[in-house]
Amino acid sequence: MTITKKKDGAALTISLEGRLDTLTSPQLDAVLKAELPGVTDLTIDLASLEYVSSAGLRVLLSAQKVMNAQGKMTVLNPNETISEIFEVTGFSEIFTVG
Repeated sequence: MTITKKKDGAALTISLEGRLDTLTSPQLDAVLKAELPGVTDLTIDLASLEYVSSAGLRVLLSAQKVMNAQGKMTVLNPNETISEIFEVTGFSEIFTVG
């Protein structure tokens, strides 16, 4: 998985490419833990993400919980498969999907 970060003041955009699964979710978790302090506007762009597993969902949920306390989080461009996973798991009710 490739993680691209773009920070602009208190706004952070993270773009994910590939698969967010058991092997790659620790990588995203480490990036988020390092980058989220001071961020009030987090955008996670999933345009190039092919797949997300339960491990990946846990990392996204953890980021959402942090952002609930310090700002807002928006998830952009989930493909049809990932949107379906969000629907089935109830994450579509938790995340703001733009």
